[in-house]
Amino acid sequence: MKSLLGAVLAAFLSIPALAADKNYTIAVIPKGTTHEFWKSIHAGAVKAEQELAAQGITVKLFWKGPLREDDRDQQIQVVENFTSRKVSGIVLAPLDSQALVAPVATAAQAGVPVVVIDSDLKSDKQLSFVATDNFKGGQMAGEFLAKALGGKGNVILLRYQVGSASTEAREEGFLDAIKKHPGLKLISSDQHAGATREVAYQASQNLLNRFGREVNGIFCPNETATIAMTKALRDIGRAGGQVKLVGFDSGSQSVLDLKNGDVQALVVQDPLKMGYLGVVTLVQALQGKKVEKRIDTGVSLVTKENMGQPDMAALLAPPIAKYLKE
Repeated sequence: MKSLLGAVLAAFLSIPALAADKNYTIAVIPKGTTHEFWKSIHAGAVKAEQELAAQGITVKLFWKGPLREDDRDQQIQVVENFTSRKVSGIVLAPLDSQALVAPVATAAQAGVPVVVIDSDLKSDKQLSFVATDNFKGGQMAGEFLAKALGGKGNVILLRYQVGSASTEAREEGFLDAIKKHPGLKLISSDQHAGATREVAYQASQNLLNRFGREVNGIFCPNETATIAMTKALRDIGRAGGQVKLVGFDSGSQSVLDLKNGDVQALVVQDPLKMGYLGVVTLVQALQGKKVEKRIDTGVSLVTKENMGQPDMAALLAPPIAKYLKE
């Protein structure tokens, strides 16, 4: 009788604990931590943490990524460390579409679900993919550049780095758009900017040393490449619209270059929304709710003419300071 009473009492005491399971530890692992894009992702994750807390759901965020956006080994190590720590789940922006497949599969097998953001993974082990339609963004860049050049001229694509699925999709979208304009000649599309502004600047200088006097339009598929190419164009006196430059993302320097007329357009994502939905989607899944396999966070083309519009201004200057305390 005593053992039966004990069993009933134990079962009764365990019910509130199960019902109160609204505490989660979530690791958010970006490609890097220094660029403004990733700070916006971080701010979005904190926004989600705050809003979930108001709903009675406690989320403890761990924000950790590699210092360099080409350090695949370090990012793999971060994923493996959080997997071994048995966090509730991981929100990951994979540096490499292939290299992070095994760590994500291991995490899923260990009961640590993963939501992928920003850049796709060649895997089906992630719960959801929350990102920009990067191919569409590249197409938008190509169509704008074609129009700005009147459908004719010499064009350069400065790629980012091999294995980065997000930028590779932008590059393919750009190429898809310009091939529809037979008056555009692609004079270089096999050079990569690399992960840092310094390396991207050197790559930009090398391209302009070769093609600086004949190029009419350039597309750069990320923030560092855009800033570096703009500086390199200024160095040879061909900024200010002499060479039409379309970039990607909205770092403060790129926005200033857009305002000053050295960049003609920026294809802009919504990284704050991406970070926010990455965390919210993971929590929904942890609570047993069905989540979409693909969530599109939107993409816009910003020019000097429309950058003052409220919706565009919000994308160009997301409220990072509201959520991140420096």
